[in-house]
Amino acid sequence: MHVARLSLTDYRNYRTAELAFEPGATVIVGRNGQGKTNLVESIGYLATLGSHRVSSDQALIRAGADAAVVRAVLAHGGREVLLELQLNRQGANRAQVNRAAAKPRDLPRYAHTVLFAPEDLAIVRGEPSVRRRMLDGLLVQRIPRLAGVMADYERVLKQRNSLLKSARARGLAAAQLTTLDIWDERLVGLGAELIDRRLELVDELREPLAAAYRSIVDADHRPELQPVLSIDGADPDDETTDAASGGTTTALDAAADRPGTAERFAAALTALRRRELERGVTLAGPHRDDVLLLLNGLPAKGYASHGESWSFALALRLASAELLRRDSATGDPVLVLDDVFAELDRRRRERLAAAIGEYEQVLITAAVLEDVPEPLAGRVIQIDAGRVVGAPTDPGADVTLEAEASGV
Repeated sequence: MHVARLSLTDYRNYRTAELAFEPGATVIVGRNGQGKTNLVESIGYLATLGSHRVSSDQALIRAGADAAVVRAVLAHGGREVLLELQLNRQGANRAQVNRAAAKPRDLPRYAHTVLFAPEDLAIVRGEPSVRRRMLDGLLVQRIPRLAGVMADYERVLKQRNSLLKSARARGLAAAQLTTLDIWDERLVGLGAELIDRRLELVDELREPLAAAYRSIVDADHRPELQPVLSIDGADPDDETTDAASGGTTTALDAAADRPGTAERFAAALTALRRRELERGVTLAGPHRDDVLLLLNGLPAKGYASHGESWSFALALRLASAELLRRDSATGDPVLVLDDVFAELDRRRRERLAAAIGEYEQVLITAAVLEDVPEPLAGRVIQIDAGRVVGAPTDPGADVTLEAEASGV
């Protein structure tokens, strides 16, 4: 799959933008702050329903505008699909697929991307929420319906937390909160599926992760992934505890002769009820889980060098791309490298360029063209202050998109 055309209206610093792309590598060049990352961010949003830089959609809408619109024509095997997304300041976001109304969560069925960015260093060195977001973004692309499950889980979690906070303020005891059992049942039903899906994903990532790391570093540092589950006693979000000291499991463990995920989740909520009432927050569930990253048997977060941390993060993204490539009916995902080469030494630049060279489409952003290895620098788009200059275009396609701008 590749992005054939991209159209933006009131997205970030773009009043309008129209671009045509081809398979292969394209470099988007511009000084920092000009808007080159905004272009690739919009493509990534269609695939993951989120930004790799901000958590709120409001930041994606141009100042003074009520909505932002992203349109992309995706091509594969001689067929094209038009995806359109409208992000609204007020009210729900809207989407269309080939001019027919759709739900935004339907878009990842068609758009598959893997994005590398400087922020990816936080996958290794940052908080558990970063690693959860990485896994969930990949899950949504592989199993789009999970976007709905995740949204439902967040709604139930919010309601349950509100009830806990209200009970704490009123001084209610656990026995007086019979309505909490209803929310527990719904939370467990949704959360257990998310936990199991994450465990399966971590298991599937292990082999391609090891291969991708070797391709970048040319050494075997034994990169490993180890899930850390709050329902089994870990509390990754509590800085006073060591996530690696307990609560670790694997997909095989979950299938072994022990209670299932839902049963363990329900038991954890029962055991934690008193503490939850004291703190007014839900203390177990996929929203508090983590995945421990190991190199040579040691936690990468505390022991890996800067170069090793970068290599681990890149290897995770390459492994994600490999999984999408394996099970997608639309071919390769679009690879996006956002200011990545500036962070790498010459050897790692060359090895990364070789590792991604066979993907159908690679979009690269760079402040300086010289940072990009020569084999990837054949086509160049210049960005200046939210304007596309010197870009390859498809005038006929642009006119069509512009004429249909009111369709979403």
